[in-house]
Amino acid sequence: MTNPQKAETKQFEAEVSQLLQLMINNLYGNKEVFLRELISNASDACDRLRFAALEDEDLYEDDPDLEIYVDWDADAGTLTVKDNGIGMSRSDVSENIGTIAKSGTQEFMQALEEKDEIDSQVIGQFGVGFYSAFIVSERVELETRRAGEPAERGVRWSSDGRGEYTIETIEREERGTTITLHLREEEQEILDYATLKGIVEKYSDHVSFPIKMPAQDEDEEGWETVNRASALWMRRSSDISDEEYTEFYKHISRDFNDPLEWTHAHIEGRLKFSMLFYIPSERPFDMAAGVDSEHRGVKLYVRRVFIMDDAEMFLPRYLRFVRGVVDSDDLDLNVSRESLQENRVVSAMKKTATNRVLDMLEEMAEDPETYQTFWNQFGNLLKEGAVEDHARRERLSGLLRFATTHTDQPDQTVSLDDYIERMGEEQEKIYYVTADSFASAKSSPHLEIFRDKDIEVLLMYDRIDEWLANHLAEYQDHELQSVAVGDLDIDDVGDEQDDPDRDEADEDHADLIAALQASLGQRVEQVRTTRRLRDSPACLVAQEGGMSKHFERMLRDAGQQVPDRKPILEVNPDHPIIERLGEKVEEGEDVGEWADVLFDQAWLSEGGQLDDPGTFVQRMNKLMIRLLGESDSDIITEV
Repeated sequence: MTNPQKAETKQFEAEVSQLLQLMINNLYGNKEVFLRELISNASDACDRLRFAALEDEDLYEDDPDLEIYVDWDADAGTLTVKDNGIGMSRSDVSENIGTIAKSGTQEFMQALEEKDEIDSQVIGQFGVGFYSAFIVSERVELETRRAGEPAERGVRWSSDGRGEYTIETIEREERGTTITLHLREEEQEILDYATLKGIVEKYSDHVSFPIKMPAQDEDEEGWETVNRASALWMRRSSDISDEEYTEFYKHISRDFNDPLEWTHAHIEGRLKFSMLFYIPSERPFDMAAGVDSEHRGVKLYVRRVFIMDDAEMFLPRYLRFVRGVVDSDDLDLNVSRESLQENRVVSAMKKTATNRVLDMLEEMAEDPETYQTFWNQFGNLLKEGAVEDHARRERLSGLLRFATTHTDQPDQTVSLDDYIERMGEEQEKIYYVTADSFASAKSSPHLEIFRDKDIEVLLMYDRIDEWLANHLAEYQDHELQSVAVGDLDIDDVGDEQDDPDRDEADEDHADLIAALQASLGQRVEQVRTTRRLRDSPACLVAQEGGMSKHFERMLRDAGQQVPDRKPILEVNPDHPIIERLGEKVEEGEDVGEWADVLFDQAWLSEGGQLDDPGTFVQRMNKLMIRLLGESDSDIITEV
């Protein structure tokens, strides 16, 4: 068994060493962030002690006033950040500093690799804020003791950030944590009262615990508080500047980007609570990587006492990108996550909070440029909402955005209301096409008649779009209609004259249709002439009430069972290939290979993958050889 008093020297894990080297080499443009991160960690420690003390007041150890201290020694070149919060045990320090077990460093490094530039915008989002001390330090020392533990179980951790760290058990009378930074010589100009106070006021004025610095007034001794130390969300919005709102967002989210928008409200009546919600300007890395970050989502306070991070029960899952704070006067201080799930007060708060966020999004949508920024980052989550939240489906649908056949780029999107406003007088349905990509959707053969008739079609190419279309049957009394499912009835819609009667076309091409049907056999439900093609010889159409081939493919890829419903092959009677095949049938020639090629080409045009691409290539080669007027045997002999 390891002697708990013994000092140990350990190697940083590889990912942590890589991260430290990035910071030591000054790859972060804003060096001031280190102080904000250390103060934020101290604030978290105080919050956690106050919460733990709800059940065990002895944890306060006769020192209930939670505070944060910032001190410096210009002669020694050191800066100290100290708190009397929850503190850490030796195992806490071992698990959280120097390893990737809980810090999220691995995901953080992956996020850095995915960015074009490494900057201060990503620090803190993965619990790696402590390492920011090495931006300015040649050595960092940490001393700590967990509240409730005896003085002889204090811990000292130290490192120069060059690959190793030392950890040992020490005697420490005070609970909480003290971090001492031995600054590099070129960074010591920060060791000045006005400079340090300015940084604290800039980044941490909203921290709800007193941040104290040595008093500078000759008539005063001791410490002076340099921040407001009040819960910003409890203040009146008219008393809060945009800069204060922005810095508070950065504090609770650990995001260095400014938020896109925020909403702040005090609800009084049957329930009494305050809420402050933000919309980030970029999708948080923890959301993209699935990291279990403690700084995501909504924080719950009860009467200004911190209760929990990521209080997911106050907003539906599709709004999980929202950051902010909820503070209730009606919940118990000892409330648990489990008891909140079915709590009536929480249900009422959730309804109000959700509507408030949707109000904010609707206001944001009035500025198309800002809303497009939001949509590019979080649009798919709102699509989840339109599927899951039946009660708000119509409202959420109004917030959806889509590229269309009348737009040139994926980020040129329109709302369903915009689409309806642009519909022709005769058009009653909202038409859409699904595909795997914007380019594939844009070039779908199903759109050919719609282009001729100048009918706008929504381009749906996100994975969730098929589920969305299946749940969003109509909007504003207009049915949503896939251009690839069932028969089309658009003779009287659009600029072009009515299409020829298909019954007459089928009759004129009856022999060809019968030949194609016989050749394809069980691969198709039916072969018929089409109303929808202009430039392509054939396309595949799902049966009325069925699902598109694209949706079937997605379900199979997800391991789901798909009903065995065969597609319909529609052929374009005016296309030269179809006309020539009709002549071949009349001449008594076999068109079996052509039937298979038409089917496979139609499948490929929808982004499908062939079960046997080798056979398809061989078949195409044979047909091209024949078109060149040479026999198969001649070519084979020459090869």
